[in-house]
Amino acid sequence: MKVTVLGTGDAIGTPKIGCTCPQCRAAHVNGLQRLRTSFLVTHGGRAVLIDTTPDLRQQLLAHGSPRIDAVIWTHGHYDHFMGFGEFYRVQPMPTVYAVPSVLAYCGETFRFLTFPKNPVEPLRQFELFGLDVTLIPVNHPPAETYGVVISCGQRKIGFTSDTNADIQPESLALLSGADLLFADALVLPSVHIDKHMNYEDACHLAARLAVADFRCVHMSHTIPWDYPHTGKDGEVFSFETGP
Repeated sequence: MKVTVLGTGDAIGTPKIGCTCPQCRAAHVNGLQRLRTSFLVTHGGRAVLIDTTPDLRQQLLAHGSPRIDAVIWTHGHYDHFMGFGEFYRVQPMPTVYAVPSVLAYCGETFRFLTFPKNPVEPLRQFELFGLDVTLIPVNHPPAETYGVVISCGQRKIGFTSDTNADIQPESLALLSGADLLFADALVLPSVHIDKHMNYEDACHLAARLAVADFRCVHMSHTIPWDYPHTGKDGEVFSFETGP
């Protein structure tokens, strides 16, 4: 199983248009960027996207233009699903998996496209190309939002999606002990936002869950490039999944 980080940015991305903060200046000078957060999970010759961002075309081109077999939508915010239209006239439309309400909301936006829809129930594991997938409720008010847990053999990867630190016990239990956790970390430790974790919240969550490794994602342009455990666009993680 391989996980490729397609983007680590928030809805605005880094560099932010028109911004001259230290992070944005460094991005321009050094050719750095944080595209909107999404992930490519490959296993057994199949490819699954977690979220379809507005940067999807650029993200797929940068990683060899893989044929996508399935998409998982975490919630109905612009930066997490609006790139789905990039599949039009590029490849057969992939099947989309999401909880019924998210699938209905996002699907209505793309009602001009015909694509397979597969509603799944939260906290109920389903099989996808040899991967065991569970959508877990998180807390991103007021949007109904779900993280993702993917297991294969003895390996487990957790994705919190957008959330604050008040995550339900059932979801925490499924994230616990993951080999790798991707955690929402929108802003600096000194800033507190109802809808998201800050950098310190994300680090504390990783410690609480006793994960083997973690990366902060969905970061705004306020997060310095050299903070420990901050994800980088293009990072690749490979896992042996045998018994």
